[in-house]
Amino acid sequence: MAITIGPGITIIGGMTFEPGAAAPSNPDRGLFGGGQTDSAYVNVISYITISTTGDATDFGDLTASTTLTGSCSSTTRALWGGGLAADYVNTINYVTIASAGNALDFGDLTNRVLGLSGCSSDTRGLFAGGENASVVITNVIDYVTIATTGNATDFGDLTVARYGMGACSSPTRGIFANGSGTSYFNVIDYVTIATAGNATDFGDCSIKGYGTTACSNATRGLISNSFDGTFKNTIEYITIASTGNAADFGDTASAMTNSSSCANATRAVIGGGGTSVALNVMQYVTIASTGNTTDFGDLTTVQQCLAACSSNHGGLQ
Repeated sequence: MAITIGPGITIIGGMTFEPGAAAPSNPDRGLFGGGQTDSAYVNVISYITISTTGDATDFGDLTASTTLTGSCSSTTRALWGGGLAADYVNTINYVTIASAGNALDFGDLTNRVLGLSGCSSDTRGLFAGGENASVVITNVIDYVTIATTGNATDFGDLTVARYGMGACSSPTRGIFANGSGTSYFNVIDYVTIATAGNATDFGDCSIKGYGTTACSNATRGLISNSFDGTFKNTIEYITIASTGNAADFGDTASAMTNSSSCANATRAVIGGGGTSVALNVMQYVTIASTGNTTDFGDLTTVQQCLAACSSNHGGLQ
């Protein structure tokens, strides 16, 4: 929804446009892709308008049915990388967010890896962690330039090798939280997206485990749900520009893992996930406040181990 606040000054999806500035056609779109039902991997991509509520709409398909992928996005493109199809894959797919349709090949990650996590600025996308095809938990961070196509380049390393992290970003910082490897972790790492190099310790979450999801606006990151032998419904938050431990935000409607989330400047939407069965539920919170989630609508299918991104997340604001 567009809100006019003065002559020629409009807010769309949390972004302000001065007179003469061109507003994007899709400032508020969230995409959910890949993952698995209770019986099969899926190639489904669906989309929502984050500032509204309602069920997701079919967008198109990934190039293959793939679970445990990572995703990132600019204002115009969404990318999904890695995962498990018939085998571990290093494939990166992309779509143009404003135009529904099937994904195209972008290039390859530096390794075949599943359970990785992604975040981005408007220019650069990062993919981190996961388990590689040698069944080794990795600390590798790759990066790509989202506006081009081509293979990923090594960025640096996480502080701890792990998979199943939640990831989010501001325009300058990428955040990677929780995960599993030699044990269940509650570690939060950060990197400066524009500068390749190893991650630095940010602080800790109060909960630990894998299958965590995270999303953000430019200021605040939300980290939610995980599994450390017990399914969690906890949502925590951090201030991305600082460092320190996460604080309690509220709870999701049920305890689960392997969901995914996306955000605009004001709202976070968490979709899918599961426990013994996959879910199609989407729920949302207002990022600047604290509190429990509210029902948003349903995905087009039950889906866990999926990956979500948006055209107005914290890395783009």
